Amino acid sequence: MVPGEHRSEAATDMIPAVPAAVPPTTPSDDEHAAGSTPAGPSGPRTLWAAGRPRASRAQFFVALLCALLGFALVVQVRQTNVEGLSALGQSDLVRILDETAQRTADLEREAAALERSRQELLSGSDQQQAALDAATKTATTLGILSGRLPAEGPGIEVTITESTGTIPALTLFNVLEEMRNAGAEAIQVNEQRVVASSYFVDTDDGVEIDGMLLTPPYHWLAIGDPAALAPTALEIPGGAMAAVRNAGGRGSPVARDKIQITATRTVSEPEFATPAPIGAG
Repeated sequence: MVPGEHRSEAATDMIPAVPAAVPPTTPSDDEHAAGSTPAGPSGPRTLWAAGRPRASRAQFFVALLCALLGFALVVQVRQTNVEGLSALGQSDLVRILDETAQRTADLEREAAALERSRQELLSGSDQQQAALDAATKTATTLGILSGRLPAEGPGIEVTITESTGTIPALTLFNVLEEMRNAGAEAIQVNEQRVVASSYFVDTDDGVEIDGMLLTPPYHWLAIGDPAALAPTALEIPGGAMAAVRNAGGRGSPVARDKIQITATRTVSEPEFATPAPIGAG
């Protein structure tokens, strides 16, 4: 063995192994964001970026829940304002209930007092007024029927003229009877008021009613139902107006919406008749 060669191998064995060179790598964006860039003039900006809070999905949901909670609170406040009494405390509700009950009791007492007053009026002066009103109404009705008071209302008007002869008293009385039978409530012929005791009579001077001479034409006014008086009563075949025409007279009833009877009669007090006791059969 050559001595030089032996040393060469030994020297070779003594050299430490050097690892293979690794190619340099380019820092990624994440490493730059994490601050892997060496500190230099841009160091503070890098530290601020590293400490800035990031918006994560969890934070977004938290913000959404806060917004919903705020909206719910606003709705609840408005609902509380609308509900009114539901927001009051128990003591306030009890006070309002007591005031309502007291007011109800006051109104009931007032209503009872008014009812007593009404009953007193009904049993006292009100009954007297009712009796007075009834008496006045009765007096008015009797005044019209007896001829003591003037009257007005719907009815008929008939003017009977003599053309070829003298109309007898009986024919005129038949006209009166037909009017009464048809429901006439007030009757006037010329200037004479016809009443229940009225009568017609023939005289040398003409026809008289209740002792008063009538001169033709005979102007009749009757208050009642025009439909019942005119076509039904006076104009029936063979009736009162037919008898007038047969006697030489002429005339036809005319319905009127308003008839005014102005003639009145003085009613004398009964000489013998007196009111019968109430309940007398």
